[in-house]
Amino acid sequence: MKHFRAIRNTLMLLMQIVLITLPSAAFAHAILVESEPKAESIVNTSPDQVSIWFNENVASEFKSLAVINSAGKRVDNNDVKQAALDRSHIFATTPKLPPDTYTVRYRVMSADTHIVTGRFTFTVTTSDTAELQTN
Repeated sequence: MKHFRAIRNTLMLLMQIVLITLPSAAFAHAILVESEPKAESIVNTSPDQVSIWFNENVASEFKSLAVINSAGKRVDNNDVKQAALDRSHIFATTPKLPPDTYTVRYRVMSADTHIVTGRFTFTVTTSDTAELQTN
């Protein structure tokens, strides 16, 4: 019986060591690391698409990306895609956007199968308005 307890305790200790030394990234959710246009930016030309990148590959299922104007209307082309060679990159195309503040909403599934959602804004201005805001 003592021999069994010693083996069990040794295995428990080994399991704890393995769990402690596993990289914490293995348990992390996908994090937005870049966007184009940049989050909270002011641009003076309408983007052709809105792109976002995460710190890890995301699942092709359950992805969503929407561009919403200040009136609450969806204005992207409702065509979210995932880059073929970079599974951390999703994007949606947009028509020519008039000056306004836009909210980008996204939803993806992390490698750990957790659903991650978020949002950020960017503003489209005319060239004249952008110059006034930088002066």
